[in-house]
Amino acid sequence: MLLVLATGAARADNENCRKSREYLMATPGGDQALTPQAYNDLFRICIATTAMPNVKDAYILKDGGIAVIPKQDSVPATASTLAQFCDTYPHGVLRFITRKEKLSIRSVTDVARMSSTSSTPCKKIKGIS
Repeated sequence: MLLVLATGAARADNENCRKSREYLMATPGGDQALTPQAYNDLFRICIATTAMPNVKDAYILKDGGIAVIPKQDSVPATASTLAQFCDTYPHGVLRFITRKEKLSIRSVTDVARMSSTSSTPCKKIKGIS
């Protein structure tokens, strides 16, 4: 029974990864910023990100970043999550959704359309050229 509950929780965590990928891949008029394969690759990263200790929820962003809602919104918790993400995905970009932004989010599509350009890419954090 515990296994069933854990599986159900994992599916719920991955739902916003799936919904954001579906939205981005179904964007009409070829308005996709990335290829379908790139969004599929980001989907796998998004799912893995939801398993990180301080991640409450994760989403795929149109420009290729991963957005997260942290469980704890503190500097040490955020730094730890960013370090873990960048160690695992050195070419990725992680964007934290702020408390203020959470208030204006009405759907997964609102998050998927967000930009990650204000976030420092892991390549820069890790000094990769």
